[in-house]
Amino acid sequence: MQAVEVKRFLEEKLAGAEVLVEGEGCNFQLNVVSDELAALSPVKRQQQVYMHLNPWIADGSIHAVTMKFFSQAEWHTRA
Repeated sequence: MQAVEVKRFLEEKLAGAEVLVEGEGCNFQLNVVSDELAALSPVKRQQQVYMHLNPWIADGSIHAVTMKFFSQAEWHTRA
């Protein structure tokens, strides 16, 4: 699986989110930029992403995912 596939898929599923994906094969790191998701609790944020990735996790296409969430303001002002 390629990072571009994960990016395209998640951006289709998570309206208004920009998803930056690093990694390849079955291990990915996600930076998710979304005011809507950033306003949720950490558990709710992850649930929103895992809900879409679970089929790929279940079939072994994705093995490990790490996620960081940012609001638009946080993303543009990060050091």
